[in-house]
Amino acid sequence: MLHVRHNLITADPSLLGDSVKFIENEVRPRVESQPGSLGMSLQMNPDLGVAILESFWVSGDALRASERAVAPDRAAAVRRASGTVTVERYAVPVFEREAPLRTGEGVRVTRMDVAPTAVEDTIEVIGDTAVPRLADAEGFCAALYFIDRKTGQSIIETSWRDPKALAKSRSAAAAVRVDTVLATNGLVRAVEEYQMVFSSVRKL
Repeated sequence: MLHVRHNLITADPSLLGDSVKFIENEVRPRVESQPGSLGMSLQMNPDLGVAILESFWVSGDALRASERAVAPDRAAAVRRASGTVTVERYAVPVFEREAPLRTGEGVRVTRMDVAPTAVEDTIEVIGDTAVPRLADAEGFCAALYFIDRKTGQSIIETSWRDPKALAKSRSAAAAVRVDTVLATNGLVRAVEEYQMVFSSVRKL
């Protein structure tokens, strides 16, 4: 199963652009050349100085094996932005993409906790109910679901054609969010919005 390393970078907004260029030009080629890599994505909120850097892997073993190689570049990117980074690792049981991901798309990240005993049921709800409903909204491009099966910590990540489509989808996304929480007895921790910088992520 696909796995992802999810890096939340908080930085000085005035320095984030330099860090993004470093990631695109230096970090991305090295990470994508690692065995088991399935690509990377980078999203940012330049006004807040926040970015999400994700690397995708063919398995949990491949993700763990890459850690020693990617850690120095991650640290260098964060130093350039005078920032901090939080690293999380997830399985990716739901991956739905209807259009190629491009620079400038809008991205919504919903952080949600569920009980570890409810993980499998939640995966089913996300894949069979939530994602199809979101896919009916204008401008939908992709939806991914990340889950830590041990803790129940998870992320629903959706991509939209452009920032306008992202904004127009907010009501539909809110309704899906409420129904998902009711169906899974989950807890939404945060809802965030970003701009896509790049994505080379591919399915197995």
